[in-house]
Amino acid sequence: MWDLARSWVEGWAVSRKVAEPVEEPWGLSIEVGLPGQPVRHVLLDADAATARGLVGAVTRPATCVKGFLAPEVMAPWFPDGWEPLDPGFLMATDLRPGSVRAPDGYTVATETSGGVVSVRVLAAGGEPAARGQIGLAGGSCVFDQIITEAAHQRRGLGTLVMGALTDAAVAGGAATGTLGATVQGRALYETLGWKVLAPLTGYTLGPAAARRPAPYRATARQ
Repeated sequence: MWDLARSWVEGWAVSRKVAEPVEEPWGLSIEVGLPGQPVRHVLLDADAATARGLVGAVTRPATCVKGFLAPEVMAPWFPDGWEPLDPGFLMATDLRPGSVRAPDGYTVATETSGGVVSVRVLAAGGEPAARGQIGLAGGSCVFDQIITEAAHQRRGLGTLVMGALTDAAVAGGAATGTLGATVQGRALYETLGWKVLAPLTGYTLGPAAARRPAPYRATARQ
């Protein structure tokens, strides 16, 4: 599972076109560079003491910390001022090409740039209806930002986007797909054969909680 979790972090960075993840004692860190998320820390198999050390050292507002444990396990690691993100799930599947056909009245446009493949589904007249993208990272890829516009939901467009992205991923040499799913998105992906690997729990530091860093000490798992 940890290899796939690492692949998800690396592919996410490719998809969002941000800096490559940096190795840390507790996992991986990404300089995202956005006002709403300047940096993202992802815990990989970190013990509670190590995670608390990281959390205590964070001072930049909107810093995001994510891990692959249930919310009730991670919640005690975060003091007041940290805000929970919506719960999610790390999911994965073996990629196999399929048959992609747009419903009547819709067209599919695919574009590739710098390791990112983007798929857009357009309604008649060119109106955006659905979209998604993948970040290719070696033999795996991350499916990211899968969205169907409200006016076009329940028409199979999410499945269409996933199918088009899967075909593009296989053509690009990827054999495994990973993604971070919302509670709502999980249902769609499970119908397409995706499996839940672990919970995906996140917290972000609120602006009022910025403070001087506490000493950080990496603690090995006992």
